[in-house]
Amino acid sequence: MEKYDITIIGSGPGGYVCAIRAAQLGFKVAIIERYSTLGGTCLNVGCIPSKAWLEASEHYHKLKHQFEDFGIDVKEANVDIVKMNQRVQDVVGEIINGVAYLMKKNKVTVYEGHGNIKNKNTIEIKGEDKTQTIETDKIVIATGSKPASLPNIEIDKKRIISSTEALALKEIPKHLMVVGGGVIGVEIGSVFARLGSKVSIVEYFDGLIYTMDKSVGHQLYRSLRKQDIEFYLEHKVTKAVAADDKVTLTAQNRKDDKEMQLEGDYCLMAIGRKPFTSGLGLANVGVETNEKGQIKVDDNLETNVKGVYAIGDVVRGAMLAHKASEEGVFVAERIAGQKPHINYSLIPNIVYTQPEVAGVGLTEEELKEAGRAIKTGSFPFKANARAKISMDTDGFIKVIADKETDEILGVHMIGPRIADSYTEAVVAMEFRAAAEDIARMSHGHPTFSETFKEACLAATEDRALHI
Repeated sequence: MEKYDITIIGSGPGGYVCAIRAAQLGFKVAIIERYSTLGGTCLNVGCIPSKAWLEASEHYHKLKHQFEDFGIDVKEANVDIVKMNQRVQDVVGEIINGVAYLMKKNKVTVYEGHGNIKNKNTIEIKGEDKTQTIETDKIVIATGSKPASLPNIEIDKKRIISSTEALALKEIPKHLMVVGGGVIGVEIGSVFARLGSKVSIVEYFDGLIYTMDKSVGHQLYRSLRKQDIEFYLEHKVTKAVAADDKVTLTAQNRKDDKEMQLEGDYCLMAIGRKPFTSGLGLANVGVETNEKGQIKVDDNLETNVKGVYAIGDVVRGAMLAHKASEEGVFVAERIAGQKPHINYSLIPNIVYTQPEVAGVGLTEEELKEAGRAIKTGSFPFKANARAKISMDTDGFIKVIADKETDEILGVHMIGPRIADSYTEAVVAMEFRAAAEDIARMSHGHPTFSETFKEACLAATEDRALHI
């Protein structure tokens, strides 16, 4: 029987990164993946394909609606959904192959099959053709999550679909109904709205991306409405019935209990995800879970069973690929006797709509609820030269700082290419910078990043220069 120092169950961004770091630290490492490709949900049917779809649909939307203003005359533009889908799959394939290469490079043994923990040092791996057993000193559970649905609605994967099926569609829906105005709902809704679908988003709360700062959610709502997405906020979905080639969705207005119905050819359930822990044998070793199905862990991400760890979507905290990766590195280094740390308050949330959204640190609502004395400063992209050049003027950057010390406590952005530019805010906050520290740094001109400098100036005695 083969024996390993560390065995990781699950090869998503948490699992495969943990495997690489553990191998770098000199451990003999195995990774178990139940599917035929590595990378988990993120690489195969989540982050990567969704962003590839968003990129493609954004190009098409700009061609249709903005290129003429740039002086580029395109007589006709059409979408080949099959070719677009194939290009997405090609991108996914390249990245998956890259992960497989990294496993070989780092001498990580890959097992294909479903991992079942028999005891804290033994794992059974059931593949299509054979079942084998390995021994291990440490176990890391990194099995991720799966789409959630409402109790009374079944995802049939045909007309009532999850993000997995939505990202593999071979036709453009005539009318896509989306249940949920969170990250998944607004991103996939954006894709098909740009490609020509009628898109209706039904959201239980009174705003979009509800866990983020309300100001960016409100701006995103305004921006997406301009892209002809329709919204039904404060509506509780009570029923979705699929018949032949259509779905009838029923929802109740939370203000007056009035019922309304929508009819479309697809209904996307985008209310969130739930931890995937079934069939792992947790009961065999007594690993405890909470009422949400998450595996309980301590500050070292170790379960109640010594030597068994869990990371990513199966444990507490935001279900984010980059959070899982950080935890993977953290666990590998902890096992090696090092003293890594993760600042969970500075793990950013990102939404890849157009405009893009990112938030790091505490929201204004959270700080006010905590009774903190704060000051805020914001600066709009409509006053930024680079945004004017690229015709991407929707949005702003808001900086929240401590009223007395000027330390930056939260940064909330909505605008062009925010997903690539927000990192300056993370770095500043990791080093506990004051708003004035950023305000006094030189930023290249013309760049989108100047907006962050101006927002910091605005938070520092209302000193923004270009508005």
